[in-house]
Amino acid sequence: MTVVTDPERKRALLLRLKRAEGQLRGIQKLIESDADCEKVAQQLAAARKALDKTFFSLVGCVIAQGEVPADDVADMLTRFS
Repeated sequence: MTVVTDPERKRALLLRLKRAEGQLRGIQKLIESDADCEKVAQQLAAARKALDKTFFSLVGCVIAQGEVPADDVADMLTRFS
């Protein structure tokens, strides 16, 4: 099992997730206030993109740490992306 060991990378990942969490809360408020579906869809797409960027940052971290063989990184990309 690999963990994020670099404190700066860990901080960056957590900040990305906190931003995505804020986006998701905003989407919930839009839905609760009966916002236009297109506006909700736009915000959902933005949140999805934010999570995708976080995922690929994590994969980059795994690669940078060099502890996981390339085949395992490729398998992780196949399974989770």
